[in-house]
Amino acid sequence: MADMTPDDMAAKLLASGFERSGPSAAALTDPIADTPMVVTLDQLRPYDHDPRVTRNPAYEDIKASIRERGLDAPPAITRRPGEPHYIIRNGGNTRLAILRELWSETKDERFFRIPCLFRPWPQRGEVVMLTGHLAENELRGGLSFIERALGVEKAREFYEQELGRDSGQALSQSELARRLTADGFPLPQSHISRMQDAVHYLLPAIPNLLYGGLGRHQVERLAVLRKACERIWERRALGRHLSVDFATLFQDVLAQFDARPDNFSPQRVQDELVGQMAELLEADYDTLALEIDDTESRQRALTSDPVPPAARPAPGSASAAPAPEPQRSSSPPSTPAAPAVQSSEPGLSALAGTAASGVAADGEQRGDGQRDERLQGHIVSPAPTTERLQSIQRMVADQMGDKLPDFEADALLAIPVQAGGLYPISDVWYIEPGLDVPDRLRVHIAQFAREIAEEAGVAEQVEPSDGGIGFAYVAPPAARAMPPFARAVLTLLQALCTARAAVGLDRARLADDLAPLLYGGGAYPRLSDAGLVKLFRLLRLARRLVDLEAGASASGHGA
Repeated sequence: MADMTPDDMAAKLLASGFERSGPSAAALTDPIADTPMVVTLDQLRPYDHDPRVTRNPAYEDIKASIRERGLDAPPAITRRPGEPHYIIRNGGNTRLAILRELWSETKDERFFRIPCLFRPWPQRGEVVMLTGHLAENELRGGLSFIERALGVEKAREFYEQELGRDSGQALSQSELARRLTADGFPLPQSHISRMQDAVHYLLPAIPNLLYGGLGRHQVERLAVLRKACERIWERRALGRHLSVDFATLFQDVLAQFDARPDNFSPQRVQDELVGQMAELLEADYDTLALEIDDTESRQRALTSDPVPPAARPAPGSASAAPAPEPQRSSSPPSTPAAPAVQSSEPGLSALAGTAASGVAADGEQRGDGQRDERLQGHIVSPAPTTERLQSIQRMVADQMGDKLPDFEADALLAIPVQAGGLYPISDVWYIEPGLDVPDRLRVHIAQFAREIAEEAGVAEQVEPSDGGIGFAYVAPPAARAMPPFARAVLTLLQALCTARAAVGLDRARLADDLAPLLYGGGAYPRLSDAGLVKLFRLLRLARRLVDLEAGASASGHGA
């Protein structure tokens, strides 16, 4: 190679630089790990699927704090691939709106340039973003019911897109609940059902009411009412040509009440809806209302969340509670789940409490299998109920400041009997507040008397009464021709309902018939276990009725 001359070297040094043959990058790529950075308001946008659509109730307090202190907790940000602007990653849209206001008001740079933590766009993108905003809003400011409902509906869309279900195959409520829980926003399936009802059936009619903060319990009441009325409508409208369908009727009625939540009453909605249904279906208002109330009760029992039985108390705690009026020593009536009553005989309350402690201690020592076996032994005839119905009863009792007995939890501590019938019995002693009036007590007493008499085939000899303890004895045409068992049952009931002997019954024989009737050993069958339980309940209600009518409202009160 020939040596370079000075001129050659000068020419090379003065030559133009190298040029890039490929395209140049317009901007740097986003970091691949969490990275602190400073961004301006011009670079940052709110999250467009934020579930909060109404003003945060704490907006002014947050604004005052940021004005004085600045951002104590700068928001996390991210950026969708290929987009020019950053967005709030989870929980920070309210703070961003406040910063924009403060920058507009003050032009202070500390409100314009914001230190943030950049986090890379997540692999599951929109689903993670939305559930993060749902959880963060719930923790910080609380969302209204309809905002949560709309957020959950949007999450359903994202999940279905993620699963490739664009063909119309909807995600089930249970699967949606499972996926939301896995992504950090746990929600029971029953709540999801109510949210769907609110979005599909209530939001078109009462948007102002829902966005104004109508609560979950009122939404549930409307949802249950709609389903109950719809079922009644479908049954009564079958084969008839009506000028309007139920969906339109419900929307029209509900839209009349789209005002502030403070003035909203679900009962007024029900009254108006039942009134218009009665007119269109040419039905009696009261009959229709009773049918709807019954359907509502069944619907609530099917859709409410079951409440787990309360934990049993420690063995020593039963004796510390006030003891109810004592029964036989083999079934002490002390129960923490039911309000206690005072014993009318001195010295026996302490004895009942001691016995209850012994039963509780014995129950703690037995295994689950033995406890279940003993529990089944306490069921005379199953009372038709469900866990959901029991949870409703507990919820109502809690609202009223009352406590209901729980059969499974307290069978070994309370009076251990259960019997079905028109008025099922799960606790002989407890009297519900709604039952604790003379008229209602008489209705129940009369029904128990008829069911007892029905065992002997003489139910027609017992009829309800507005006086006495609630029932009256009707003398049969030939009383002495009755079988011994029927005669004994009727004699006992007649002795309970009146102090005056009835024609055709020899009440003097009651002393001879009573023992065989109650525990057997005679020439005829004894009263069944279910009948005996109903007799005990009848006596308990009759004692309370006598106390109420005598004016002693505190004496022997078990409610």
